[in-house]
Amino acid sequence: MAAAASACSEAAISAWARLVRVQHDLVNAVEGELKQAGFPPLAWYDALLELSRSEQGYLRPLELERAMLFPQYAMSRLIDRLVEAGYVERRTCPIDGRGQFVAITASGRALRKKMWDAYAAAIERHVGVKLTRAEAVQLYHLLGKLTPSRDATSPV
Repeated sequence: MAAAASACSEAAISAWARLVRVQHDLVNAVEGELKQAGFPPLAWYDALLELSRSEQGYLRPLELERAMLFPQYAMSRLIDRLVEAGYVERRTCPIDGRGQFVAITASGRALRKKMWDAYAAAIERHVGVKLTRAEAVQLYHLLGKLTPSRDATSPV
């Protein structure tokens, strides 16, 4: 164990710590702005976005969890809240009666669109104004080196 720890450079440790802190701080800042604007948590937006991106407008709960930007350890509770609010609905799988799908509703699509304005403005305030376009693209590529290519989209 000691050999592995000594093999980790100070630069890598510092980068890791800063990355974790920055991610935490930025998510909290954006969440706070959404809350101030009267919107539900960022996880709601993320779930609605992934469902709206789905070709059919629905996903299995496990597919939804895997697609989401933020980890969801309580996916069933999140889905329950979205169902209760009328933004998604549960559908029984026609092939496997025990399976279910989560489908976005028209009001879920409308909420996601309304939330995007506040979300995009918060991203701009906390990231966009602090980086040049070139720096944002560079950061995107640097962070891409740290993760498998889950997100094949490239920056604008």
